[in-house]
Amino acid sequence: MKKIWLSPPHMSGKEVLYTTDAIKSNWIAPLGPYVNKMEHIISEKIGVEDTALLSSGTAAIHLALKLLGVVENDIVLCQSFTFSGSVNPILYEKAIPVFIDSEPETWNICPKLLENAIKYYVNKNIKPKAIIVVHLYGMPAKMDEIIALGYKYSIPIIEDAAEAIGSKYKNKYCGGFTNFGIYSFNGNKIITTSGGGALLSNNKEAITKAKFLASQAKDDLPHYEHSELGYNYRLSNISAAIGVAQLEVLDQRVQARRNNFNYYKESLKHLNSIIFQEESDDFYSNRWLTAIVIKNHPNSNEKIRTALEKLNIESRPLWKPMHLQPIFSKYNYFGNKISENFFKNGLCLPSGSNLKKHEIELVVKTIINTLQSNY
Repeated sequence: MKKIWLSPPHMSGKEVLYTTDAIKSNWIAPLGPYVNKMEHIISEKIGVEDTALLSSGTAAIHLALKLLGVVENDIVLCQSFTFSGSVNPILYEKAIPVFIDSEPETWNICPKLLENAIKYYVNKNIKPKAIIVVHLYGMPAKMDEIIALGYKYSIPIIEDAAEAIGSKYKNKYCGGFTNFGIYSFNGNKIITTSGGGALLSNNKEAITKAKFLASQAKDDLPHYEHSELGYNYRLSNISAAIGVAQLEVLDQRVQARRNNFNYYKESLKHLNSIIFQEESDDFYSNRWLTAIVIKNHPNSNEKIRTALEKLNIESRPLWKPMHLQPIFSKYNYFGNKISENFFKNGLCLPSGSNLKKHEIELVVKTIINTLQSNY
């Protein structure tokens, strides 16, 4: 049986045209017209001053930390319920991650616990250097409350919107709210450049510096002169050509993923044990992945996952919180085990924008049969 993937790429048809144009024009190295064009499109659509296309979302977070002056032993407050790419750059700079649990409404960083953590360090005469908030599975975090804390304590915020391009909070696009926003264009994201990312900001000078650092920090001289540590983080023109084609269909891809979510929710609404990641007023998720939590039936998520796997259908447990990861277990954690419960009982369902009706119907049928046969 043909494999049903969790979140496969979905080409628009223009990718071949644009990459062929890039090849024919010999713009195949890093930088070029499509890089410039994609950066401009993102900035205009999201409503920010400037964008730097980079090799990954992780690279974008790393440069954001560098631009905020994060150095060894600095405290960076980070959402625990996320992918490790949100956290690894903190360790690149030998800074100290501190993990904050989720709240149960959006599943994102809890503002109350975040303030508890800030107060804990301020009382020790230690001011956290940055906050990293994540829009999990495309669901916007409670940005008003989080931004208010950033202002109150003068702590800059990095907005990890790797999973949330096209998502909105109060009708404004995620990624454009704080000091820096980041996107990922990895192969499993809602739109892709095969691999890549972006750093966004209303600080145009900071983005200019990011582009400099991402290009091996070559000084503006005819020979190769380097006064700072640089990185090879820029996206290629070929990849950007794919990205331009993908951005042209972003709204359609978001709608298709939202349709998937609505189908799952409607088809499974009679199962009271299934909890979905719900939208409240002012929240608009791109529904990158449809995520569910199964209550009152221990190990049901794993039973469903293995039942789907037998049918060659990919699903995935929810993110294992960072404070439970072996590499991060020694760092402080402020929480109430909300994200631990999500991980223990949750599952991500196939959510591709090219998911066919008979495929999603099979997923739903398998979920229902598995739950009914076990309970």
